[in-house]
This record gives sequence, C-alpha cells and structure tokens, in this order.
Amino acid sequence: MRTITVAVPLLFVGGCDVFKLGVANHAGPVAESQWHLLVIVGIVLFFVAAPVLVLTPIIAWHYRLGKKGNVYKPKWNFSWPLEGLIWIPPTGIVIGLGFVLWTYTQALDPYRPIASAQPALEVQAVGLDWKWLFIYPDQTVAVVNQMAIPVGRPVHISLTSGTVMQSLLIPQLAGQIYAMAGMTTQLNLAASRPGTFRGENTQFNGDGFQNQKFDVLALSPADFDAWLASVRASARPLDPAAIDRLLQKSVPPEPILFSSVPPDLFQTFIARAQEPSR
Repeated sequence: MRTITVAVPLLFVGGCDVFKLGVANHAGPVAESQWHLLVIVGIVLFFVAAPVLVLTPIIAWHYRLGKKGNVYKPKWNFSWPLEGLIWIPPTGIVIGLGFVLWTYTQALDPYRPIASAQPALEVQAVGLDWKWLFIYPDQTVAVVNQMAIPVGRPVHISLTSGTVMQSLLIPQLAGQIYAMAGMTTQLNLAASRPGTFRGENTQFNGDGFQNQKFDVLALSPADFDAWLASVRASARPLDPAAIDRLLQKSVPPEPILFSSVPPDLFQTFIARAQEPSR
C-alpha cells in the first residue's frame, strides 16, 4: 500500500516533462504559432464535447425507466428550433475551424522561410543509425548529435537519411519533418531565447531508436562564434574513414565534433542512396 501511495504522485510529476520539453514551453516563433493553434482547437473541441458530456447523463436521468408521467408524443416528428440547434452550430464550427486550419497550414509550412533581416543559417541534417549528423556547409564543420544555432537568426535545415526513413522533431522550436534516403526535405525554424532544447527521431528505425536524441543549443551570436571555434579546434576531419565509422550502427555516448568536412558531403549521401543495388 505504501508503494502505491508513493508511486501514484510520481506518475503525475513524471508527466511534467511533456510541458517542460514540449510545444507548451515553446522557444521559437514556429513552435509558438503551433501552440496557439493547439489552444484554439482545444477550446473549440471543449465547446463541442462539453454539451455531449453534460447532456448525456441529464437525458439518461430524465428518461430513466423508473420515472412516470413523461409526455408521450407519438406524432411529433419535426422542430425548427431543434433542427437549427443540430445543424447551425456544427456548421459554424466546421467553417470556422476550416478557415483557422487553412491559415495556420499556410503559415506553418515547414518549407516556408522565416522572414528576417538576417540571412538564414544553412544546416544539413543526415539521419543515421542511431545518430544525427549536422553539417554546416558555409562554416565547413560538422557535429554528431548536437546542433548549435544563434538566437534570433532563422535556420534552414535540409534533411536526408543515410539509412531507413527517419523523422526529426524539436518540439520547442518546430514540428516534425521526415528524412528519406535519396531525397531532400526542408525545415525552417528559429530560436527566440537562449537554451538547450531536445531533438529526437520519432520514426522507429531499430534497436537504438529510443536513444537517437540530440541537443539543440540556442546561443547568442558571440557564443555561437565561440562554439564554431571550439569545433574547428577539435582537429578531427570528417574523412572517409570517419564517414565509414558513422555509417555503422551505434549510439555515440557524447557529441562528436568534426573540424572540417568534404565539399558536397550532403549530396554524396543522397547520391549514395540513389545508386542501384547490386
């Protein structure tokens, strides 16, 4: 009994990570808009479900078997007020939600660039077993299982997979986008405040799936430059031998920094998947 008494509160406390690490604790304009949409839809669904939840027990109690004297109207078959209640509110809800969802769908298109006076930071993400490789083509560096971005600057991510289909999700910054071998998808996001945010693969891809997570470091511009300097100082080039090691199935215990990358490495991963099997 004592064990149950202690365990039950822990179940509720454990769920707090959903709010701490999820879209409710948004840290960027994309996730903030997603949260607003969820709130709007939630409020509408509450007004849809509440009458059903309230009226069902009331009607069941009113027309209970033991109650006598209810009015019996065998020839009743139509009521304008009742028909209006049945059709007008649901029609209005559907039209209103359709307009809201259409507007947000256009605004939250993952391929849609984020308006900013600053140019977008280009990042290329490659999903591997069971790790993420993030390439910075303009800075000619790469990192496994860590992505750093400057606060306030838009980020454009190009994604592909070096293995099976995967899905990248950073709940506090942006929604889910798939990465597929031989193909390229896109995701645009930005961070509005400094912090460390969790990213992960949400598409099952084998034994190490549950450990394929990474940190997104949202840094000030000065700290981002310092981070780049630390990556370059690692003196570990992403050479063919290192690429072969990354292609092997593994879960790195910590981020791996690469001070230099071959040109067009991202396109090399795409071309590799498009080669005919032998």
